[in-house]
Amino acid sequence: MVQHIVLRGEKVSLCVIERKDLSELWKCHGDFEVRRLMSYGWMPTYFEDEERWYESIVRERWKKIYLGIMENQSRKVIGMMDVRDIDWRSRYGEIGYWLCKEYWGKGYATEALSLMLKYCFSYLNLRKVFAKVFEPNKASIRVLEKNGFKYIGRFKKHKYVADFGYVDVLLYELFREEWEKK
Repeated sequence: MVQHIVLRGEKVSLCVIERKDLSELWKCHGDFEVRRLMSYGWMPTYFEDEERWYESIVRERWKKIYLGIMENQSRKVIGMMDVRDIDWRSRYGEIGYWLCKEYWGKGYATEALSLMLKYCFSYLNLRKVFAKVFEPNKASIRVLEKNGFKYIGRFKKHKYVADFGYVDVLLYELFREEWEKK
């Protein structure tokens, strides 16, 4: 059972990831269907990679903050949300997220991102967040747009993705003032 809830929503909460969560997270994160539209989705991930990753996020939390997405009813960690490459002086960071496949299409990612935005703007005092998404990832684009992100440009045919070939990487951003108006 998750011990530390950061922010609670209706369906999901953001929580501190614990070492005991790694095995379940690895099962989802290692699924190629989940990974295929991530930056390094073609790379197999081993449990030892997850352990090293966990050690790095504990050590480097000033550069990147990872939180688990916990389904409130089961209290199970079902995905990840992060803000990375945080520039504390200019007050911005890049948002990323993924969700276990069986939870897709149920509004969990949309709510988790809404909670992460509250965390970024209210707790971290960031003034802007941005995200990069592969053009074929229509579900992720919808999650960003539902949360107020604006499309600002693209890197054309920038990344290779199996079954899609070279795809555009779309850039989205959201300023704190825009978020506060919602």
